[in-house]
Amino acid sequence: MSVSVERASNKPATARLTFVLRFASTLVLWSVALFIVFAGYELGFYALISLVGMIALWEFYGMLDHRGLPNFKITAMICGATMLVGSFYYFSHYGPARSYDFETAVLLFFLLTVFTRQMFDSLRDDEPLKTMAYTLFGLLYVLWLFNFVTKIVYVTPRLADGSVTGQFYVFYCIAITKFSDMGAYLTGSLLGRHQLVPHISPKKTWEGFVGALGFSLLASVGLFKLMPGHFSVLTMTHAVVLGLLLGFAAVIGDLAESIIKRSTGVKDSGDLLPGIGGALDLIDSLLFTVPLLFFYLRLVIKVP
Repeated sequence: MSVSVERASNKPATARLTFVLRFASTLVLWSVALFIVFAGYELGFYALISLVGMIALWEFYGMLDHRGLPNFKITAMICGATMLVGSFYYFSHYGPARSYDFETAVLLFFLLTVFTRQMFDSLRDDEPLKTMAYTLFGLLYVLWLFNFVTKIVYVTPRLADGSVTGQFYVFYCIAITKFSDMGAYLTGSLLGRHQLVPHISPKKTWEGFVGALGFSLLASVGLFKLMPGHFSVLTMTHAVVLGLLLGFAAVIGDLAESIIKRSTGVKDSGDLLPGIGGALDLIDSLLFTVPLLFFYLRLVIKVP
């Protein structure tokens, strides 16, 4: 009886330690990334983003391997690296249009390569279809979505001296996403009573979900008020809408990776970062918030 009580009392302390380590690792990594881009080192920022993206992609296929799910990870890694390099080049030199064309061409080439690669393997029931589906899903889910970080850097026009301005929106998106994570954890830990999706993540609660939206809204409005000159394309209405949208997307992004981890039988995607796990665990929420912010800027605000 005393042993079980002791274990129960240790759980909150362990959870708090995990949260502190997770928050510290996140803060350090994204501080480095934002320092690089704020300092104007576009190549340095691209290199860091590409490294994190490629590690996350490798971890994704490692999770599939853990469950014995077939995939062509080497083919995917090569196509992923090609997408990152080409997208950065076209976006930084020519803008969105040619970058979209390039990415479409890479995806077409990837499909052709995957089908060609499959032709050299024997046909065994539906395994070829599964192999191609898992391989394509990994590239789209991890790298294509994460690559929108690079796109946001160049979504707003450069200054007269050639400096980029989109880094402020990258900072904005990361801050809102991480505030959403923080709000979900703190509110869920203190007030959580009603499970959100217990079959996916038993620790997620509706109270935590509301807390995530509240914290993300607070972060969005706060940044807009504190740094109005750097978010000139936004209005207070946009700040409120984006706070709620990005907070919601962050929760979905976290749950999306939980589905994958539960399906593949792993606790974390890797052990790269203390308190977090792998690179994919670090960016899971951003995989949905970053593209959502990009398309909001392009389609709703209509940034040229």
